[in-house]
Amino acid sequence: HLMIVTNNRNGNATQWVTGWPGTVEALTIFKPGVQMTMFMEWYNHHPLAKIIARGVDVQWGGHEGIARTIAELKKRGAKNVGVIGPLPHAKYKQLEQSFAVKSLDADYTRLRMIKSAEELDWFRIGAAMSDAAFAALLEGCRPGLDERELSALVESAYIKHGGTTMIHYIGCTSMASPHLYVPRQLPSPRKVAVGDLVFCELSAFWWDYAGQVLRSFTVGAEPTPLYRDLHKTAEDTYDAVTAVVRHGTTMQEILDASALVEERGFTICDDLVHGFGGGYFQPILGSRSRPAGKLPDMVLEENMTIVVQPNVVNQEHTAGVQVGEMIRVTKTGFERMHAAARGLFRAA
Repeated sequence: HLMIVTNNRNGNATQWVTGWPGTVEALTIFKPGVQMTMFMEWYNHHPLAKIIARGVDVQWGGHEGIARTIAELKKRGAKNVGVIGPLPHAKYKQLEQSFAVKSLDADYTRLRMIKSAEELDWFRIGAAMSDAAFAALLEGCRPGLDERELSALVESAYIKHGGTTMIHYIGCTSMASPHLYVPRQLPSPRKVAVGDLVFCELSAFWWDYAGQVLRSFTVGAEPTPLYRDLHKTAEDTYDAVTAVVRHGTTMQEILDASALVEERGFTICDDLVHGFGGGYFQPILGSRSRPAGKLPDMVLEENMTIVVQPNVVNQEHTAGVQVGEMIRVTKTGFERMHAAARGLFRAA
C-alpha cells in the first residue's frame, strides 16, 4: 500500500492523486484497483473534500488521522507501506511499529518531472493566468503606487477566474541610483517613481499547475545604458540557452550556452535554469560565475517543463533584470508555454 501525505498545505501528491489540495492534514491510502481512503482535517473542510476528491472514501480524521490510517491498513492486511509526503517523524515512527515502511519521495519526484498531455493543458492555463498577471502589472503600474499595491494589481488578474497565487516577487528601484538587483520575496512600501525599473517573477496557479513569467520594464523613462546592457545580455542568453534545448540536451551544453553572461562582464543571481511544475526540480543550473552546485548527471527529456531565467546582474550586485519563462522540452526543441511578449517594456 501507499500512504500519501499532505501536512498544513505542504506536500502536493494528495492533490495530484485525488484532486484535494489538503488544506490541513490529509492521509490517503492508495493501492491499485482498490478505492482510496482519505482521513483528513478539519471537520468544516470535510464537505468540500468529499466533492473534490471524487471516487475517494473521504473521512474526517477526528484529530487522530494517523491512528485511523494505521487501523485501516491493518484491516486491509497491509505489510509493506510506501510513504510520499511530509509525514512528521513521530507519526512515521508510529507507522513503523506495525509495517515495513519505505519513503518513495524520490520516485514521486521522478514521476512529476515528465508531464502528461492532460497536465500540459492545465499548465497552459496557469501560464495564461501568469501572463494576465504581468499584463495587469504593466498596464496598472504608475508613479505613487507601492510594491504592495503592485501585488494587488497582479492578483486581480487571475483570482476572478479561479486562479490562486504561487508567487509574485516584485521590485522597483531607481535606474540612476539602483539599490535592488533582485525582486524581494515580500513586497516593501517603497513607492514607484518616474525613472524606475520594475522587475518581477510571477506564477499564478490553476489548481496545482502554475506558469512562471519573468519580465522587466521602465517607468516613464528610457532605460539607462547599464539597464539596456543588462537586459540585452539576459535576452541573448535566453535565446542561446533555448537554442540548445531538446530531448537529450546535456547539462554541459546548457552551461556552455550561458557563457554570454560572463563574456559581457556580468553574472547572475537566481538559478539560470530549473525544473518546474509540481515542484522545483532538477536540472537546477547556475552559470560559470555563479554555479548552483555540481552539474546533475542527467539530460533533458521530452515533456519536461523547465524555466529558463537568465536574471543578469552587475558585478557590484546593485542592478539586475528579470527575464525568462517556463517552456516545454520537445523531441527537437522547445515549446513556449507563455504568450506574453518579450522585451524591455515601458509603463506610465
